[in-house]
Amino acid sequence: MLTKRDIDTLAAPSSGSKITYDGRDGLAGFGVRITAAGAKSFVLNYRAAGTERRLTIGSTSTWTLAAARARAKELRREVDAGRDPLAEKITEREAPRVRDLAHRYVDEHLAKLRPATRRDVEGQLARWILPELGSLRVADVRPADIEKLHAKVTKAGSPIRANRCIATLSKMMSLAARWEMRAENTNPAKGAIERNAETKRKRYLSPAEFSRLSEALAAYPHKAPAYAIGLLVATGARRMEVLAADWNQFNLPARTWLKPASNTKQKADHFIPLNATAVDLLERLEPAPERRTGYLFPGRDGTGHLTDIKHPWGAICRAAGFDDVRLHDLRHSFASAAVSSGATLPEIAGLLGHSNSATASRYSHLYIDRLREVSERVGGVASGK
Repeated sequence: MLTKRDIDTLAAPSSGSKITYDGRDGLAGFGVRITAAGAKSFVLNYRAAGTERRLTIGSTSTWTLAAARARAKELRREVDAGRDPLAEKITEREAPRVRDLAHRYVDEHLAKLRPATRRDVEGQLARWILPELGSLRVADVRPADIEKLHAKVTKAGSPIRANRCIATLSKMMSLAARWEMRAENTNPAKGAIERNAETKRKRYLSPAEFSRLSEALAAYPHKAPAYAIGLLVATGARRMEVLAADWNQFNLPARTWLKPASNTKQKADHFIPLNATAVDLLERLEPAPERRTGYLFPGRDGTGHLTDIKHPWGAICRAAGFDDVRLHDLRHSFASAAVSSGATLPEIAGLLGHSNSATASRYSHLYIDRLREVSERVGGVASGK
């Protein structure tokens, strides 16, 4: 049987490696391997499913002979029970990690979504999900891991982003089951995590604020972002519908805009009439009809279209005296103005591109003012005034 002295006095081969086994009275297949560089480790040879295997137990510098022999005996019992410890170790080492799932998720699923959604999800992956969970095996992710991530993002001051990270992980884990990266019906992000409360914003511009915004847009020195924001105000369109708009989508004589499905959230063509304000803005943006080609708002480097107007919007808000207005609030304000003008919910849904009027019902509370006016008129008639 091998002794500590035998191990200490092993001579390194001139090349490759050499194994000294435990001997006739020792544990079959157990031995010490020494490389040409002098590195020594305990190994165990065994046969599983007709295949000769060699499993490394550990270095002689970290394992004692007694501990290594005891571990070899445990492995022998596993082999006798029909298991293949080396194959299991390889499977575990090669098992897909969350970072591998994320790469496939981006390539095969995220590519189908809108550019704005892709950018948001990619930000979640890079900033939060992969640093926290990327090295975990997909099959090992548990609700506790996801709850810890949710708490971390929340504590960093991003409670809504924390909820979005959970939604992204839930989709990733559903796809992992479909792609056979983890067992079916084992989504650790589904139902187990208590989401942070989300309150829908109800910020609408008043007529006076619309007037201040118009003055700030007129005074802003850079034409493209000012006109883009002006078009958002005049049409209630979504940000990327405007920024990615192409001149061939517009028929200014007919005063119409056909948004292609590739630019809309509902992934369907959306046809709307243009009001006089929008038409005037477009004609001032490019007065010569023969030059109305390509994107309305080309990218600054000459390729693609404008994608970010965050900084111009910040400057315009400061000039207008706003400290709590987001770009998307312009869309809400358009709907608010439509309600005040007497538009019905189906009409608002048609203008905004909602797939059904139920989505537009979030603006129904604005009808109270109009209903009050009607009630006052009826009250006046009923009283004889």
